[in-house]
Amino acid sequence: MTKQIAILHYASPPVVGGVESTIAYHARGLTDLGCRVRVVSGDGGTFDDRVETRVYPRFSSKHSGVLAVKKELDAGIVSPAFEALARQIGEDLQAALEGCDVCLAHNTHSLNKNLPLTAALAQMQSPRCVAWCHDLAWTNPQYLPELHNGYPWDLLRQVWPDTRYVTVSEARREELAGLLNIAPEQITVVVPGVDPARFFQWTETTQHIVSRLGLLDADGILLLPARLTRRKNIALALRVLASLRQRSGQDFRLIVTGPPGPHNPANPGYLGELLDLRRELNLTAAAHFLYELSDPPLIPDDTTMANLYQLVDALFFPSVQEGFGIPVLEAGLAGVPVFCSDIPAFRLTGRQDATYFHPLNESAEAIAARILDVLNAYPSHRLRGRVRRQYRWETLIRESVLPLLEVE
Repeated sequence: MTKQIAILHYASPPVVGGVESTIAYHARGLTDLGCRVRVVSGDGGTFDDRVETRVYPRFSSKHSGVLAVKKELDAGIVSPAFEALARQIGEDLQAALEGCDVCLAHNTHSLNKNLPLTAALAQMQSPRCVAWCHDLAWTNPQYLPELHNGYPWDLLRQVWPDTRYVTVSEARREELAGLLNIAPEQITVVVPGVDPARFFQWTETTQHIVSRLGLLDADGILLLPARLTRRKNIALALRVLASLRQRSGQDFRLIVTGPPGPHNPANPGYLGELLDLRRELNLTAAAHFLYELSDPPLIPDDTTMANLYQLVDALFFPSVQEGFGIPVLEAGLAGVPVFCSDIPAFRLTGRQDATYFHPLNESAEAIAARILDVLNAYPSHRLRGRVRRQYRWETLIRESVLPLLEVE
């Protein structure tokens, strides 16, 4: 049965903010996984046609009535105005959360920005809550002058029944565990993530390439921006890739961007040799010729090529003959390491800032060893791979958020 999920916060997209951004990714990601998602907030609007959005102004931390009550609460006064507002918000909450199986409530359990909303939520019997605690009022010196012993402030440092607590980091989990006087293991850590396609504004072609080939799960990606011609020495690239994978035990990939060259009658024969070598080296799932992905052949446009430079870990260019080295310049702009043939054209552009090898006389094993040495010394390479594999929103939502929605 498809779950109905509510996501609750003071504000939601298109309002700009860190929590609001998390809400947007959670809503889209859970929808992609088949959940029905309803975003409930005090300030926001429609940001995805697939996601239901309900706005109740009294849920906002900036609502005039909420601000008036907060001024009293900050002074330690729990007035009839607070109780009346909490009742009104409670009625709105009943309507907002009707039919929902789980409510992902962001900061309402731990922050004092709208205590009438917190109090109203505490009175509800259903749905089950996941308390997403980005910020903690009781441990932040900035908020301590606004807090007082007793109700409703104590709601922010008490364990609520039938509630799963989540924090965004290990440090915040330790902090919350101390505040609630519970074991850290009772709190789940779900970190925020990144969306490479949105961050880099990938073209549809890039997204198709990445999705079709599963590139974001790779440990390392080499880019060879060339047509499939003999002088580009692509056979060496395949042998180096095989050695990289064997030496490292990691999922290294190679992307060759161009189709077979149109001008040399021998090129179709070379293509057959490359495909045979790829099979022989067991690289069918690791060496990617982009022209194979569509008919007519897929040829990346300039923006897609720029996207690929942003995605990959290194440029690998084993050509035996070139008039110049434009890919070396492009890799320099993209900030990725360059591994290329020691020929005059590449020396002219790469100078001392590239790693060179002899394209005819040096073994694939020696070249692979040098590549691994250089990449392993690059902190940016290690970080890039870790982010790509572990911190993508789609991965985090599937592996960390979705399990929280199951009935315990």
